Amino acid sequence: MKPLKADLMILFITMCWGSSYLFMKMGLDSMGAFNLIALRFGLAFMLAGVIFFPRLRRVNLKTIRYAMLLGFILFIMFTALTFGLKSTTASNAGFLISLTVVFVPLIHTFLFKKKIEKKLMVSILLALTGIALLTIQLPFAFKIGDLFCIAAALCYALHINIVSTAAQKVDALSLGILQLGFTGLYAYLSSLLLETPVWPSSTDSWTAVLVLSVVCSGLGFIFQTIAQKYTTATRTGLVFSLEPVFAALFGFWFANEVMDANQYAGAALVLLSVVLSSVDVNFRKRSAMKNRPVALESYSAEFK
Repeated sequence: MKPLKADLMILFITMCWGSSYLFMKMGLDSMGAFNLIALRFGLAFMLAGVIFFPRLRRVNLKTIRYAMLLGFILFIMFTALTFGLKSTTASNAGFLISLTVVFVPLIHTFLFKKKIEKKLMVSILLALTGIALLTIQLPFAFKIGDLFCIAAALCYALHINIVSTAAQKVDALSLGILQLGFTGLYAYLSSLLLETPVWPSSTDSWTAVLVLSVVCSGLGFIFQTIAQKYTTATRTGLVFSLEPVFAALFGFWFANEVMDANQYAGAALVLLSVVLSSVDVNFRKRSAMKNRPVALESYSAEFK
């Protein structure tokens, strides 16, 4: 798979996750947080497991270990996200969760001792500015739920970095499926201890659970694991920074939420940051090679 196709897969995932906030709110109206997470990931795992059962029969212990770790990180992330959304404003949550775009390269640098390209640093700053314009509503008041949102962003940045490494070492499809199962298992055990597990009790609840299971969890996290085998963690974080843009669009289409001028400017900056990170700006190299035949691949984005 070429890096461009991997980025398009991640872009599709980002669109799916942009709609997830609406469906999470619908699901939480009739069931507990751990209950919803368990159903969301448990159903996604069972569906994917049935479809790809022959592939899972060949899974090895290394893949299971990675899946257990990634599943635990996802469980902590969604737990923090759920409690954060309950105890802070939507604007605060949208901005703080999107700090993933900053945390991904920082964690990557810490874990692998690699420097961040200047082009990516500029892209990250543009994305952060755009997200702030898109999500923050003044006055910005810090709440206890903001700490949960920051924790969720850190967990997801860690998840992206570990997936980037694990996908090179084990079967990405099996890893993507198994992490769903472990996430659902951790959430189910927590629900048994702290809640009373129930099935969805209305059509809206079932709709929310099924969309979250099939689209946002099943397709989303399996596609992410496969795509990250062919692109970098930092690029993945940048494309995911488009999530608040899609969240705003879904809010406009389905909840009649109108964007103001600042939000439009913010969305444009986030989009610009992703485009900039994909453009080859190595002008010195091009100047040195301008009198030589150049292969078409030289003009593609660099993913190193």
